[in-house]
Amino acid sequence: MSADTHLLPTAQVRTKVRVPLRFPDGWATTADVFTFTDLADGKEHLALGLGEYATARVPLVRPHSECLTGDVFGSERCDCGPQLREAVERIAEAGGYLLYLRQEGRGIGLYAKLDAYALQDRGLDTFEANRALGRGEDERDYAAAAQMLTALGVDRIRLLSNNPDKARQLVALGTTVVERVPTGVHVSPSNVHYLRAKVEHTGHTLALPA
Repeated sequence: MSADTHLLPTAQVRTKVRVPLRFPDGWATTADVFTFTDLADGKEHLALGLGEYATARVPLVRPHSECLTGDVFGSERCDCGPQLREAVERIAEAGGYLLYLRQEGRGIGLYAKLDAYALQDRGLDTFEANRALGRGEDERDYAAAAQMLTALGVDRIRLLSNNPDKARQLVALGTTVVERVPTGVHVSPSNVHYLRAKVEHTGHTLALPA
């Protein structure tokens, strides 16, 4: 579990820059992209302010873990790319923030994630593969996410996530989660086993086909 934010350095907004965004399907919007100083893990996480984020009474927020294979290359072994696309549009409509967190492979890194893929090809699920590599099932820590929200002046959020652990960690770190809003279910023949493992291992709220 993450450390209490009172024991962490106070993060500050480092820069804010406006960036036009366009997704492969042609949908486009504009984001204010924030960088930060003094984040707990020393990584270069980003916050994207979308829609009328500055005046949203309770902003819609998604902590999205970086997935190079899914976000950039469109891999269908996970649902990360479609979730990112959905989240940006929904947040732009509601007003809020996408926290883009550099936590590849549930925190184990890109190469280790690809090693886990190789083990999944032998029959292990995504969590079993992580353990077989000597890693935790999910090594992600949301202390930096809580710091980012505090630096942005946000202490109450509507959390866009199917993952109960994100809510638990953020609440423990002092963020009030007013509502947990589920994302869509992005099922393909290549990722249904992966999604089922998320339901069975970590209680993700996903309605999957039988």
